[in-house]
Amino acid sequence: MWPYKANSVYCKNPEANGIDPAALVNNNVPLSDLAPLFPPDSSSKMMAAQSKLLFQLNKYYNERVHSRKVGISKSIREVCKIVQDVLKEVEVQEPRFISSLSEMNGRYEGLCVVGPTEFEVILYLNQMGVFNFVDDGTIPGCAVLKLSDGRKRSMSLWVEFITASGYLSARKIRSRFQTLVAQAVDKCSYRDTVKMVADTTEVKLRIRERFVVQITPAFKCTGIWPRSAAHWPIPHISWPNPNLVAEVKTEGFDLLSKESTYMKDKQSAAEGDSWAISFNTAEMLLLSAGCRRKCLSILKALRDRHLDIPGKPIENYHLKTLLLYECEKHPREIEWDETCLGDRINGILLQLISCLQNRRCPHYFLPNLDLFKGKSATSLDTAAKQTWRIVRELLTNSRSLEKL
Repeated sequence: MWPYKANSVYCKNPEANGIDPAALVNNNVPLSDLAPLFPPDSSSKMMAAQSKLLFQLNKYYNERVHSRKVGISKSIREVCKIVQDVLKEVEVQEPRFISSLSEMNGRYEGLCVVGPTEFEVILYLNQMGVFNFVDDGTIPGCAVLKLSDGRKRSMSLWVEFITASGYLSARKIRSRFQTLVAQAVDKCSYRDTVKMVADTTEVKLRIRERFVVQITPAFKCTGIWPRSAAHWPIPHISWPNPNLVAEVKTEGFDLLSKESTYMKDKQSAAEGDSWAISFNTAEMLLLSAGCRRKCLSILKALRDRHLDIPGKPIENYHLKTLLLYECEKHPREIEWDETCLGDRINGILLQLISCLQNRRCPHYFLPNLDLFKGKSATSLDTAAKQTWRIVRELLTNSRSLEKL
């Protein structure tokens, strides 16, 4: 279910009357029905305003969003060329780390866009077979890989990274990979334009002083589903349909060797051995129909232009998460027609305000995982105020996107 639920509140001036903007979050009514929130003379204009908003959203998408996408695509080509060269050097030193970064139909397999100048490359590793996936909820959003049989230790491709307790250590693999990448950076043909980011256990490259690329070792887990996500899909909600659910669960998830905010205060080795669970492919499958991806693209552009706040309280992944909750809230495909785009964007932004004010944003598949963990209260409050300014503009000014 969606993170926070509140009854819609109707008032001529919500702020002047002390109404919390987040109280609008349960927007199970279309934008045109929100007229009582505004001066009486605006009521008759709301339907026309909705039509104008759709026109403005399409214009915004064709201009600002398209421009953003073109710029990012150019950056991706530039970045991937360098990362591929580095990974080629890594593979020469250590054949177990085989580069899986390849272009297919204009897209790079394993590449995630974190922001216009920030990317993550997932490096898929081989031979997870002798390990069992153990998901006991000890660390939210994480799991461990344990030898299925102690006698199979020597059969593993990653034998020196297995702990005495039989766990495949994410931290040990990442540490070894970090050393290999550092050596590769010194040897590769782009050594004058790329350098390692210091003071982190993550493998991060700074390229041309403009881009940051994180390279994350990972295992792909297909055909199984985490116990911590066993509640999904929510019963009695008609989205997603059974065929899509089956496709998502067959696709599975990834296990990433990366830091978790839940591990930073922990000192025991077990936490460092854990792997972060990622549902990136499953999430994109769920967002493939209707105007969902268009909706996400517009939200990302708004975030880059107006919500790129120090401390990064709002990241693109938060927007994708709230879009998934909005899909549950509006399960019918007709509600994801282009004509509903304005309603869906406003609904997600209102939900975002609610999460920011509650200082908690539950992961869509793993609700015990708080995506705001580690964010400062000050940055979350600043983000809530700024998001409300955007919502107010969208609701009251049909030409607002011309200046947003």
